[in-house]
Amino acid sequence: MNYSAELKKFVTSQYVYSAIRITLATVLPCLVLAHFGILKEYFLFPLGTSFVALTDQPGPFIRRRNALAFAIFCFVVVALIASLVKGIKVLVLLEIIVFGMFFSLIGVYGQRLAAVGSLSLIVLAIFIDGHLTGSNIFKSLLIFTSGCIWFLLIFLVVTTIQPYKLAGQMIGENYLQLAEFLKIKANYYQKSPDFDKLTTQVIAKQIEIKNLQEDTRETVFKTRTIVNESTTTSRLLMLMFLNSMDLHEKLMTSESDYQKLQQSFEDSMILVNIHDYLNLLSEEITNIGISLQSGTRAKPIFNLELEMKNLNIRYFELRDKQVNPGNLENFMILRQILTRINEITKEINEIYKVFSQDIKLAKSLSTGLDLKKFLPNEEKINIKVLRNNISLSSSHFRHAIRVTVALLIGYIFSLFQFLGIGHTYWILITLIAILKPAYSITKKRNMLRLYGTIAGAVIAYAILYFIDSNAVLFTILMLSMILCFSLLKGRYFWAVLFMTMYVFMTFNFLSPGNINIIFRDRIVDTIIAGGIAFLVSYIVLPVWEYTQNLDLMKKSAESNLLYFQSVMSKFLTDHFDIEDYKVKRKNAIISLANLSDNFQRMISEPKNQRKKLAVVHQFVATSHLITAYTASLSQYSQNNEKYPEIDAESWSRKIEAEMNQISALLNGEKINETLRMESRLEPEDSVDDLLLQRKTEIEENDSLDRRDPDKAFHLTELKNIQDVLELIYDVAKEQRKVIEKYINESATTTLQQS
Repeated sequence: MNYSAELKKFVTSQYVYSAIRITLATVLPCLVLAHFGILKEYFLFPLGTSFVALTDQPGPFIRRRNALAFAIFCFVVVALIASLVKGIKVLVLLEIIVFGMFFSLIGVYGQRLAAVGSLSLIVLAIFIDGHLTGSNIFKSLLIFTSGCIWFLLIFLVVTTIQPYKLAGQMIGENYLQLAEFLKIKANYYQKSPDFDKLTTQVIAKQIEIKNLQEDTRETVFKTRTIVNESTTTSRLLMLMFLNSMDLHEKLMTSESDYQKLQQSFEDSMILVNIHDYLNLLSEEITNIGISLQSGTRAKPIFNLELEMKNLNIRYFELRDKQVNPGNLENFMILRQILTRINEITKEINEIYKVFSQDIKLAKSLSTGLDLKKFLPNEEKINIKVLRNNISLSSSHFRHAIRVTVALLIGYIFSLFQFLGIGHTYWILITLIAILKPAYSITKKRNMLRLYGTIAGAVIAYAILYFIDSNAVLFTILMLSMILCFSLLKGRYFWAVLFMTMYVFMTFNFLSPGNINIIFRDRIVDTIIAGGIAFLVSYIVLPVWEYTQNLDLMKKSAESNLLYFQSVMSKFLTDHFDIEDYKVKRKNAIISLANLSDNFQRMISEPKNQRKKLAVVHQFVATSHLITAYTASLSQYSQNNEKYPEIDAESWSRKIEAEMNQISALLNGEKINETLRMESRLEPEDSVDDLLLQRKTEIEENDSLDRRDPDKAFHLTELKNIQDVLELIYDVAKEQRKVIEKYINESATTTLQQS
């Protein structure tokens, strides 16, 4: 592992940048207040700052600004009402019900408002017993509101000074994810790879890439500064993001029959050489990502042209020694893999050229695309959307009920004095943090929260026991805050560990000498909240992932069909609509990732809820292959070459017939005989004749140097196109059988239940 690169990736990321901003915005006022000896009295100021800061989600400036303003309004209203009704148990229970339902339901409008809702409930938990407001409620609320507004002002100043910072960091993270994706793909070429494990890793990484691309697409395309301004930075960032999308597709095209490759070339070093070269490319992509995150210009690390030339030399040396009529097709597959790798190399070199663009030239660059077509769908903020989700058929409504029930149980638990619970709000905050719409995520976060809290509490206890220096403790507090906010999205265990540490440090500064009480309360409250969260998520109106399978399978099958049709349009009509193709490609990748994500969550659910798990797994695997093979085929539809030797019309009808059968079965429709007949078409390619001719030439000891290189490469391309089409058909046929099995199992289950 390159530890230097890993450190740079982390330090230059948007998460660390945001964490430092939040920490400074929170801690600097604390230092000023502590200097004047009024930190305890004005502690609500930094508390309000940190709460508003945590609602700031990546995205366009206007959406972020509006969300922060809405968060401040919600926080103040919740804090005011909670302060006014404190001590009146009936009203407290009523406000938990009202706020619990409303702030959980606003998640229907997307992750941004879901974050505002969750933090609003945490504000409720903090103010519910009035221990922070004291006797002067309105003074306390004024201090709290001032702290909230303080972060909004910092946000406005920072985004004005650095308008492109977030976009650059998010685009850089796209490249870093692609580099990790390529590393996984490279492992298919190492000695004795674990194919099942690698396939699982590829699918999981695809989910991460899809989610990140969606967030980045909204940030880049919806920000007027990025899209419309003709500045060098805005143009380059837009091009870098679009190039990352194209690079992603090229990385997907490296899908091959790896087991066959390993068997064919296990006695040579050529596959290991490919593995090593792909890792070099991964390092170059990582270098580009780090440069984008840090806002610097990237320079190549290696001489890729020389490395690629050496790899080709090794291939030709091996081919010249070992090629014969029996293994010719294997060498043609290997040659095509090298061609794809060469395309990836060219793409990386082009990206480096974009980095070094002349300012005048960069201003003239244009994408030529209708960017509105690439934006993610988002629910409009109107009351109708909210009203339509007030139903047990809505997963959002069910989640809101679970959250509300859990908060009610947690609050009632805190009223039992004999339990000795000293910090009521810790139970409620933990419940809000753990409970998520998906059972699998709730289960995972529950365990990570418990382990992280225990580990963090033990470390913090030891630090406070052995260290007396306030300067050292304050430094640890600052670092813990930064690391907590940096890791909150991707490394929840570590985020909770550092969160627990800085909570302990904070309480120690505010009220020294109470470390034993804090340690006990933190552990006990976390265990109680974890138990409540587990029971509620399992018992109260759970939404199991298997109920989503059919809809996601339909969407994936439909998107793959449209993607395939778009790619085949060049072979059939000589016309290729690049914009339509890119939209269809985006939709296919998103649908595949959503299906895969649903399957991954399903694995973590109770065994009795993993219905038809094996069948769904097969469908996910075949969908992944269809998307990847279609991406491979697309490389031939984007060049100016002609392939009349391929019977494209028959192949198109044959494959589309299988895909249409899949959609028909998923929609509960009968398959008509026309589709069955077309799926049995035999394309009349002339590739096999040309291949036989070439084998005859080799048998007759025709000199390799006398053949036409262009003609030989064209034959390699033809063979690869034919192989890819056969693979798409075979996988589609296999997927159709998977769906037939799925439907038969569903019918059997229904009969047994009736």
